[in-house]
Order: sequence, then structure tokens, then C-alpha cells
Amino acid sequence: MDSIRVTAKTVEDAITEASIELGTSSDNIEYTVIEKGTTGFFGIGGKKAVIEAKKKFTDEDLLKEVFGETKKEKKENKEAKKEAKKEEKKEEKETKKENKEGKKETKKDTKKEDIKKEAKKEAAPSPAPEAGKPEEKDASEKKEAPKENSEPKQPRVPADPEEVCRRAEAFLKDVFRTMEMEVEVTTRFEEDTLCVDLNGNDMGILIGKRGQTLDSLQYLTSLVVNKGKAAYVRVKLDTEDYRSRRKATLENLAKNIAFKVKKTRRPVFLEPMNPYERRIIHSALQDDPYVTTHSEGEEPCRKVVVTLRKK
Repeated sequence: MDSIRVTAKTVEDAITEASIELGTSSDNIEYTVIEKGTTGFFGIGGKKAVIEAKKKFTDEDLLKEVFGETKKEKKENKEAKKEAKKEEKKEEKETKKENKEGKKETKKDTKKEDIKKEAKKEAAPSPAPEAGKPEEKDASEKKEAPKENSEPKQPRVPADPEEVCRRAEAFLKDVFRTMEMEVEVTTRFEEDTLCVDLNGNDMGILIGKRGQTLDSLQYLTSLVVNKGKAAYVRVKLDTEDYRSRRKATLENLAKNIAFKVKKTRRPVFLEPMNPYERRIIHSALQDDPYVTTHSEGEEPCRKVVVTLRKK
């Protein structure tokens, strides 16, 4: 497991910085004090504290502890589900073939009956149907069809939203208790998204570098909420209105980068971002007639590239 070296005023500050950079809690950090640090005489000649830190447990170990299964086990479960689906598809195809064969036999019987009925009609002709009736029926069916399609789609809300909220709140409170932080957790549903607001002191620790800690908490909360559920619930974790502030910053960055590309006529590679932040950059520049955007690389180092639009 890779270790990092952190420098700060005190050892405690260095541990906090290490937990933010590693994207985990201070309890999940092993560290070695290289330099304790001194304040000096009236602030003169002081030395900063230096520690070397690394994670005790990997993200996979934490997931196994929370959910009781590893990525390998999840992969095996997915493969088993795929095989079961293949067998179901085979059975469906066989039943369809049987139904088609049955329909062919019934069609032959119906043709014989139709021939007999036509022979009877020729012997005793029936009065012709009134003109206009079938046309009115067809017209009414055509009018009713768009009504069904024009109905607005209802947002997908889980069958028991209260249970979803309880799961999220219980998991996050356990995490904050382990981190020895007092954080107020508020949950609500906006259409099909579970919005979780966090309030308390020192929320910068939960946000982390470029929101990495907040994104990790959001991912783990999503796993907890959706475990064993058929319908997927989207989770959005936020504190101190960080998401909207980060969105405004990225949109401003996108405009500045677009101006630079127009001026230099050379592509610009942005820093690696998560999928949510990359979408913000793409949407901010999608209507620009002079530049275009695309993503390159593999996760988690995938980045947005802004280039001059070809005419």
C-alpha cells in the first residue's frame, strides 16, 4: 500500500492532512513520526512536524466489512445471474416456437371454417353494413392512442422511501461516530434522487481535496441504500452548498479554457475529474460554436480535452 509524507505545524495537523489526502478517516491511518516539530523561541527557529502515513485498510476491505462480500464475490454473483438469464431466454425462445406452431395449426382450422361460412353467406346473403361506422371506430382509436402516450412519466420512487432514508442516516451516523465528528444528517427525496445534507463544524474535512472525500462517502452511501433492492436509487451527498459552488467554479473554468483554445488554437487537457464534473464541462461548452470537448484516459485518471471545432 503506497504511503505519503505530510508536513504540518503539529503532528495532529499532519494526521488530519493525511486523512484528507488519502480520502479516509483518521482511525484508518497508520503513521510514523519522522519529525515531531518544535515551536522555537518566540516563533523563531521552529520546525514543522513530518509524518509518513498510509491506510490501514483498503477500500475493498472496508466494503467487505460493511457489506460482507468482496469485488470478486460480486463478480461471481453477476456471472451466476447472467447464466440464469441465459437459461430464461432459452426457455422463452422454446415457448415462443411452441406457440408459433400452435398458431399455425389454429390458422389452418380457421381457414376451413371461413370457407364454410362464405359458402353459407352466398346461399343466404346478409344486409350490407352501414357506411361510415368502421371509419368512425378507426378514427376514435387513433384519437385515443396519443392520449396514452402523452401522459407524463412519474418519477421512480422506491416502494419504501422511509426505509431508504433510515439506511442512509444510520450508515452515515456510524461513520461520523467513528471519525469522532458531530454531524447533523438530513435526508429528503427530490423526484427519484435521495438528497442528503450534512451540517456541522469542520465540514472541510468531509469535503476533502476537490470533493474526493464527499464523493467517496456518497458512493458508499449509494451501495448501502441500494444493497438488495431491485429499483436503483440515486444518492446526492452535499454540505455547505459545495455541489452548486463547485459547479459554478467548473463552468467558469470551462469558459476560460475555451477562450484560451480559441486564442492559441491548441487543445487543452484538464485535470482528472469524476464523471459528474466532466459532464458539467461538456454541458457548459456544448453550445460553443468554436470549441468542442471529449474525454480521454481510464478511470480514475480520465480527463476532459477541449479542442478547436473543425469547420
